[in-house]
Order: sequence, then C-alpha cells, then structure tokens
Amino acid sequence: MTKFLPLACLRGTGSGDGYTAMLSPRPHYPSMPKYPKGVLVDVESSMERSEEMVLFSVIGMSCSACAGSVEKAVKRLPGIKEAVVDVLNNRAQVMFYPSYVDEETIRETIEDVGFEATQITDETNEKSTQICRILIKGMTCTTCSSTVESALRSVNGVLRSQVALATEEAEVHYDPRVVTPSQLLETIDDTGFEAILISTGEDMSKIHLQIDGPWDDSSMNIIEKSLQALPGVEETIRETIEDVGFEATQITDETNEKSTQICRILIKGMTCTTCSSTVESALRSVNGVLRAQVALATEEAEVHYDPRVVTPSQLLETIDDTGFEAILISTGEDMSKIHLQIDGPWDDSSMNIIEKSLQALPGVVKVDFDTNIKKCSISYKADLTGPRSFIQVIESTGSRLFKAKIFPKGDGRDSHRQQEINQYKRSFMWSLVFTIPVFLTSMVFMYIPGLKHILDTKIVNMMNIGHLIRWILSTPVQFYIGRRFYIGSYKSLRHGSANMDVLIALGTNAAYFYSVYSVVRAAASPHFEATDFFETSAMLISFILLGKYLEVMAKGKTSEAIAKLMDLTPDTATLLTLDSQGNVLNEEEIDSRLIQRNDVIKILPGAKVASDGFVTWGQSHVNESMITGEARPVGKRKGDPVIGGTVNENGVLYIKATRVGSESALSQIVQLVESAQMAKAPVQKLADRISKFFVPLVIALSFSTWLAWYIAGKFDGYPKSWIPSSMDSFQLALQFGISVMVIACPCALGLATPTAVMVGTGVGASQGILIKGGQALESAHKVDCIVFDKTGTLTIGKPLVVNTRLFKNMVLKEFYELIAAAEVNSEHPLAKAVVEYAKKFKDDEENPVWAEAHNFESITGHGVQAVVNNKEIIVGNKSLMLKKNIGISIDAEEILKEIEDLAQTGILVCINGQLTGILAISDPLKPGAREVIAILKSMKVKSIVVTGDNWGTANSIAKEVGIDDVIAEAKPEDKAEKVKELQASGLVVAMVGDGINDSPALVAADVGMAIGAGTDIAIEAADIVLMKSNLEDVITAIDLSRKTFTRIRLNYIWALGYNLLGIPIAAGVIFPFTGFRLPPWIAGAAMAASSVSVVCCSLLLKYYKRPKILEGLALQGITTV
Repeated sequence: MTKFLPLACLRGTGSGDGYTAMLSPRPHYPSMPKYPKGVLVDVESSMERSEEMVLFSVIGMSCSACAGSVEKAVKRLPGIKEAVVDVLNNRAQVMFYPSYVDEETIRETIEDVGFEATQITDETNEKSTQICRILIKGMTCTTCSSTVESALRSVNGVLRSQVALATEEAEVHYDPRVVTPSQLLETIDDTGFEAILISTGEDMSKIHLQIDGPWDDSSMNIIEKSLQALPGVEETIRETIEDVGFEATQITDETNEKSTQICRILIKGMTCTTCSSTVESALRSVNGVLRAQVALATEEAEVHYDPRVVTPSQLLETIDDTGFEAILISTGEDMSKIHLQIDGPWDDSSMNIIEKSLQALPGVVKVDFDTNIKKCSISYKADLTGPRSFIQVIESTGSRLFKAKIFPKGDGRDSHRQQEINQYKRSFMWSLVFTIPVFLTSMVFMYIPGLKHILDTKIVNMMNIGHLIRWILSTPVQFYIGRRFYIGSYKSLRHGSANMDVLIALGTNAAYFYSVYSVVRAAASPHFEATDFFETSAMLISFILLGKYLEVMAKGKTSEAIAKLMDLTPDTATLLTLDSQGNVLNEEEIDSRLIQRNDVIKILPGAKVASDGFVTWGQSHVNESMITGEARPVGKRKGDPVIGGTVNENGVLYIKATRVGSESALSQIVQLVESAQMAKAPVQKLADRISKFFVPLVIALSFSTWLAWYIAGKFDGYPKSWIPSSMDSFQLALQFGISVMVIACPCALGLATPTAVMVGTGVGASQGILIKGGQALESAHKVDCIVFDKTGTLTIGKPLVVNTRLFKNMVLKEFYELIAAAEVNSEHPLAKAVVEYAKKFKDDEENPVWAEAHNFESITGHGVQAVVNNKEIIVGNKSLMLKKNIGISIDAEEILKEIEDLAQTGILVCINGQLTGILAISDPLKPGAREVIAILKSMKVKSIVVTGDNWGTANSIAKEVGIDDVIAEAKPEDKAEKVKELQASGLVVAMVGDGINDSPALVAADVGMAIGAGTDIAIEAADIVLMKSNLEDVITAIDLSRKTFTRIRLNYIWALGYNLLGIPIAAGVIFPFTGFRLPPWIAGAAMAASSVSVVCCSLLLKYYKRPKILEGLALQGITTV
C-alpha cells in the first residue's frame, strides 16, 4: 500500500499505520564534493586552499523540513562545499569558495526560502551570549514596556532586549561575563515593576524534580550533598534521590515543547503584489512572528509564530492596520479542535457547569464559548478523547436540556470567496443602474434630435440638463459604489506604498472633479461652454468592478483541486459497537466528523471509506484512484491499511480507525498542496521587483503625459485640428493622462506566476503527483538528467530469494534460521526478502521467533554482521567479505557471475570466518521501465543508474532498460557526490529514489523525486512525491512542469507586453500618425481585461493531459502490501 508523508511542520502523533507515521529525525546529509558547479575537478586542490566558513543565525525554522529546505537551497548555490543546518539552535554553518559565492548571496538565498538570516561575525562572542526570559508584572501600556526595554538596553553587557506587553515578558540577550540575571531583575525593579526570572541560558543544563517525602533541613542537606557528588546525568540524579528514600519524578516543561504554531489567514482586498508585499512585511515585523508568507493568488497568509509572544488575534489586527480585512482560517491548535453547536438555555450557570464537565475529561486542553452563535470550541488530544464524548457530556449535563451537534459548515474560505464574488457582482450591478444612463446621455442621446434638445436645455447660465443628470448619477458611483478604492488607497498610502487602488482613485477623481469644476463654472458663467467627463469616471469604475468580479470567480476555480480532495470524505459513517469477543452488538449512523480513534466502522460496497485505518474483518477491493491516482482497485483483507475518502468496490469491510480528522492521509495531502500553493516560485521575484516601483512610475508617466500634451497645446506644438470639437487642449491632455493612469495594470503581473503554480500543483495532485511548491515546479522544467536508484525505483522493490547454494554440509533450515536472526534487525529490502523466505522453514510462519542476535552491526551499503547462537554471522556483498578478509573460492566467484548475468543479486553468507553459502535474490523490473527510459531519451533527458548493488547486477538491469551510464556499489554519500559531479558538468539533475540511503542524493539534486511507496525520510527529503510508484509519473511530472512554465511565460509576455504597448498608446504616441485616441473608459476596460485574461490563461492548465505517448503504454501501478 502506498505510504504518505505527514507534513513535518504540522502537529501529529505517530501510530502504526502505514500512511502518516511520524517522521524519524532528519538525517544529516553528507558533504557535497569539494568543487562547485561548473568547476573542473583538476582545480580542486587550488580551490581548497581558498575555502572559508560562515555562520548564520536563521530565525523561523520550526521543524526538520524547514532545516532541510534551507540546507537544500544553500547547497544548490555554486561554490558550496558543505552546509549544515541546526534547527534546534537556529544555526546554519556553510563552507564555501569565496571566488564563486559570497556571504551576502548565501544569506539572501536563505531569506528567499522564507527565513530571516543574520550573519554571525564573531563566533566567540556568540558563544559567550546567553538568553534569559523575565516575567514582568504591572505593565499596562506600551509606555510601560518601552520604559523597561530602554532600561534593559542601557545596562552594560546587554546585547539585545525585547519586552512583549501581551505576554508580560522580556527576552534579554546578555554577556554573562559582564552582567548577571539578578542585576537585570534589579534594573527592572528600579523602573517600578516586579520582575521574576523564568529561565536563563544556563537552563539548558537544568532540571526540575518534584520530591515527595518528609521535607526537613536534615533530609534536604543529605540530598544536596548526594547530588553534588554526581557528574550531572538526569536519570542518575533521579535514582540517587530515590536511593535516599524519596520518590522523584522529572517535571518537563510542556509549554516549551511546542513553541511554534502555524496559522492561516484569509486576506480580503489585495489586488497586486504591492499589497501582498505590504502585508508580508507588516507580519514579519511583529514580535514573535518567525516566518510569514502571503500568497496573492489564494489571498491567504501562512504565519509561523511563537504563541507565548503573539496571538492570532494580534496578527489579524496587524493585517487590519495595513488596510485589508483579515479572517482567521486555522491555527496550530486546530489540529485537534472541534466546534459544537449547543441548543438549550444559554446562561452563565449552565455554561460554567458544561465547561467544568468538559475540562474534567482526560485530554481536553481548552474550552471556548461564543454565546452569539451558540458555539462551543474544544481543543483536545485525539488519542485520549473525542467529539462523541463531548456531546455525551453536554447532553447529560444538568436537567438534560441541552442538545449538541457538530457546528454547521459554511464559515470556511469557500463561503468567504462566495461572499466576495457576491459583493463584486452586487456592486457591478448597482454601478450599471447609474452608469448606463450616464453613458446614454453623453454618447447616444446626443445624436437623437428630440432628446438632444431636451438635454441641451439650459438650467443656470450655460449649465444644461445633461450636465446635471450626469453629475447626479455619477456621484453615487464615484463615492459610494467606488468607496472601496478610496479606502484601499488611504490605507496603502498610510503605510508608504501605492497599489492599484491609488491609480484607480487618482484617475477617476481627476475625471470627476474636473467635470464638477467645468459644470460649476458653466453655471456661474454666461459664456463658458462646459465639457464634462462624468461618463469616464462612472464607466471606469463599472468596468473595473466587472473585471474584479470575473477575476475573483476565475481565482476561485484555481483551487478546485483542493476543494475536490476535501469533498472526498463521506458525510456519514456506520459505527459498530462490539462485545469482548468481537461480535456486533449495535450499528449506528453518525456524522463522519464524530469518528474517534480506535472506532470500528462498517464500510458497505460502493461506500466511501470514512477514516484511515486497517481492516479487522472482511475482504474487498478498494478504488484508491482519487488519492493515489492508481486506476486499478487494490485488494484488501484483514490487517491491510485503508485510506479515508477511497471507495469500497465490493464486499463488506470492518475497519478500525487509526487516524481521524486533520491527522488523516487525505488531510495531510490537502495541507501539503495548500503549503505548495503558498510557496513562491523564484520567477515570482520578477513581479515582486517590478511592483516596488510600478505604481509610482505610472503616476509619474501619467503626469508627464498630461504636462507634455498640455504644454504642446499651449504653445501650438500640434495642429488645432487634432483637438476634438467638444474639447480644448487642456481637456485633451487630461484624457491622455487619465488613460495612462488607468490602463497600467500591476495586477496581471502579480497573478502571472501564483495562479499558474496553483493550478499546476492542483492538477499534479489529481494525477497522483505531489509537488512541494513553486521552487520544485520551476526546477523540474529545466531537468536534463535523471539519476535513478535501482531497488524499488527501476525494480518493483519486492525482492525474492530464488536460489540457494551451500558450500558446507549444513541443514538448510539451520542455515536460514541463523541468517534470518541477523537480518531481521535490518530494514533493507534484501534483508526483508531473506527473512520472508526463512519463514517457510518455521512451524509458525505467521509469527516466527528468531534466535537473539548479539553485537549486531549494519554496515551501510554492504550488509550486516552479528553473533547468533555463539556463531559469528556475516551476510553481505563481495566487498564486505573482502573487507573482512574472508576468502572467496573460484567456484563462488563463478556462481556470483552467473547470478549477476541473470540480473539477480548475489548475497554471500559467512559463518565463523568461512564462506558458507550464496543466496540469489531477484527483484524484477517494473512494468514499462524500458519504455519510460526510451521516452526520456526522446525528451533529451539523460538517464543514469546509481545503486549500492554489485556491478554485475547493476549492468544487467541497466542494459535491460536501456541505460548506458551505471554507478554501482555506491554508498549513500557516493550517490550525492555523483549528483554534484553531474551538476558541475552543467546538467540540471533530478534524483528518483525510495529509500533512506537515497535521501542525501535527493536533497543534493536540483529536483528530488520520491517514490510514494518509499520511506518517510526519502519522501521528506524530496521535492516531488510520486504517489503511484509508477515510473511513468516521472515523465508526467517533468511534462506538467514544462507546460506550467510555458503558461507562466505566456502570462508574463501578456502582462508585460500589455503594459509596454498599452501605456504608450494611452499616452497618445500613435495619435499624431493615426488619429487613434484611447478614451479613459476603454483604457480602464482593457486594464480589467488584462488580469482576467492572465487568470483564464492559467486556468487552461486544468485541461492538462499526460503526454500522448504514455497513453499507449499499458503501465501497471505497483502496490506494496
């Protein structure tokens, strides 16, 4: 069964199921080769003398996946010899060649990944710096916190201090050789506040124990002296206390256990990259925010923050202050959080009883009530309790007057998106009510004799009825319907930036207020002929609202892939109640969100599987195509794992739930795709750079256009015949200036990359290809060389023992019992094949008991050795035997060659220093492997095999699939070295692997692709996960990436070309030659159309089809059970 990656940044608890078991610690990836990309190997020695080391402080890393992304980004730079990232101490140490890369480039690369990096110039000073946290009582406002902060910073020896009013805490970085924590406490006391020391840097070697027993001076003196005699190991301390006669328990500080949480926030009102950059900068400046990413296309922010320093509500306030509406989607606490609707008499007394009853349950962390909508939110530990227990407690409280149920859906991002669509639609429709009459009176009725006479009827002096009607009708459009542009402009300018709203507000105001001036002057003068542009401002706003309405609808469709995934979970489930013998006592239909861990669920034929779990009874076939993309139904029987959201084809299954809610494989995939859509592709930097100066430049161009045409008109710089009869030179210049201002569109530039990446990653997920962000998508389209691991990648990965040859007189059963006892401790696929084969010689084949192995040692890339039944056992390849000085006879050599010529692997077994036997293990090729390699050749992609297996087997497999370049007997670090060598020759390298030993190469490659049935470590290290384990998906991933970036290029060509051509035309550059003039309202319509067209261009990716050449291959998915 395919295994899935739990997102390392997301909270989860491990369990035994095959999908989302917790990741083991991230491996330390080996050093890169000693020469950078593009440098020949023969100059290595001269470069080695010039290498330097730099140390960075990296703020914002919260897990091993974060550290891996930093390490990978740095190692991709040219001139990097070694990069090590320490997530625990927030450090990155880099060995580099200064002639090819400098410290600033490395620092910028780390920041591009999304973390704050600062170079540590004096390591000795860094080591002599300690941090203490102090609780400060009595602060009531920012003046208080500023006073304390200033006092601390003035202390000699204090390097840095931060005081947080919200948490009433101070974090002080100080030099312990100059100042002590007690002096810092005195300084705070002198400012008039009470200070309590929470922790110091010395607490890194400090432990708190609770001691139960008779506390008296004599006893405490005995304990103190006994402890001071110890070297300082915690367990030894605890045992020593208990030896004195007391019971001791270590107290862990759970508050520090999870110091980083993630929240997702929906941000309404962003129109261009200037908006998203403003919000991102504001969030990053908040104390306690470790990392913040804002995605314009999804209108969401993902914020990594320290909950002890800042709260989600403060983050929402920060976004509100920048001028945008913020709505909290989820927080880190939501990982085990449920919302219940409680019907009944809501009063303080009842709520207190319910709250206390809920908090008395084991595993309940927090209970919150929202009295306005009768909602109760409960945070809990899923392994201890669940929602059904909460409902039972609530309904049994008091006089049983309360009824509880899951809070209705509809408060998520989809409803907010629909609200936004409805708002724009409503605004556009109302604008039409006023704008159409304005348009008719200015553009149509003026050519109908009877109506023209009525409109030209004078009211006051030269002001006529037409002027007044247009003024009255355009005013609500300008100030009420168009108020969003004023609000957005004000808030944007208040924070020192200018966005699309500023351009719209300036352009429409110029047209409106000039028209007001013209009409008022006409009313005051008996001779002045007024020409108004009320239709320009009204039509501009109407077209822009129409464009926004279409754009929001289109953007909503870019995330349809996620919506489809989320809809896979069934609404209801059949819960079984079993007796102690496993007999069914009761069946009950419940809301699927009420499923708790260890529940037994009944799945009928044709029904969706309600939760991740394993089969306890029954057998059937399950369609998993909606999750893995695997078209063929997978057989299921007792003990087999199942995935929530898949469809049971035939037969009834009883499953035991192991992962529910946000811990499920489906939720993890959704979260991975969401995170991928948040991550910016490197090509997005172009739009970010342009957005910084785009709006100010457009305003300057607009003013320059108006001024140039106005001056030219004043001094007869062009013929009078160029001026329309209804205008003068000032009005003509004004129209050109307004057209320039409103035709420029930064929105299209900002949406060019993220919308395409969103659709591309969503399409990938639907095809069973999980792409971890824009960086992976961008790198994949450049790949021209792929390095394949052999076992489990080119081959099925289910090796079988096919032959045994013994060189000593020995019973086969005894032989296999000895080697199985040694190999059972290894995770290698070949070791598992040996153990599986050895089970045939045991009486109890299901649960065999093997002899105990002593002094077990796994020799990576070679084999294992152990002592079993007082016999020294060595099992491994030929190089291991030679290393151990074990003689290999000519007969054995010939047998090995014979085995390798058959594309099989020969495993040698040595007992007590004597070669005893050879095992032949076969791992057949995956169906279609040869065709996939041939297709890659046609795509001009070079293929290479790198394996830890012997040369004979590797060459035979490579020959069979059509690969010419082979590297065999390679250790994990050798694979990474080979990848770097290929990169040094100028190739963009992808690595495809499935095992722990592939992870160094996966992280070293430009693009790491992990087989979905592989290990969690390999999946974590990879950029792309192929869930079906089919080699054809390598081609699909590269092709999808190329198609996506073709679309991004088209988007940029359109967005940039539109601005580069549109602005000169709007400025009147071609007017002298053609007489063509772009009215402002048409310019506004073109601006609105540009961003809509970019989103629609990206949406065409939804119709992506795999390369036609793959359709002819009847490739079968590989399912490991």
